[in-house]
Amino acid sequence: MKFIGITGGIGAGKSTVLSLLKENFNCKVVLADQLAALLMTPGHDCYDRVIALPWPGNILCPDGSIDKKKMASYMFADSKLRERVNSIVHPAVEKEVLNEVEEERKKHKIEYFFFEAALLIECGYGKLVDEMWYIYASEDVRRKRLKISRGYSDEHIDSVFLAQRSEESFRANCSQIIDNNGDEDETLAQLRRLLNHID
Repeated sequence: MKFIGITGGIGAGKSTVLSLLKENFNCKVVLADQLAALLMTPGHDCYDRVIALPWPGNILCPDGSIDKKKMASYMFADSKLRERVNSIVHPAVEKEVLNEVEEERKKHKIEYFFFEAALLIECGYGKLVDEMWYIYASEDVRRKRLKISRGYSDEHIDSVFLAQRSEESFRANCSQIIDNNGDEDETLAQLRRLLNHID
């Protein structure tokens, strides 16, 4: 079983690629964001440690779950707090995904385990995965997608792009590049070529 990390900038169409992988190959797809959200629910150590941090206000909803919007606004305003949250959440996600990879290897049922995270490179997954894939789309294509799918303004898109890793850096850290500028058929053809080549 191959353990493959998937990353790329916002609007590159990572979700589309993951859907194509799920539908067409014998694989499991795990998203870092979904895993983090699960670990931040009551009953998990990650949740206990995060709510114990010195927040400037209450971050809990009446039912005891974390109010993600409030939490995000506090983290956005305080880089030290953001670092502390990340230092709890990122290692917990890594531990969880490595446990899942181990479980799948023991079962011998799937050929590929795909793990998607925007911060795959920053969190050091290059040392853990068998391969890193970069989902690429041009800035123009990404801009159009973000306006249509999320209703982002040009100013907001500019600020998001500025905060993200450069295309050169993504390419330097990844062994495979999926060009996702075209339609789904073109992208699927690339995935078939890549995965048949891996076999």
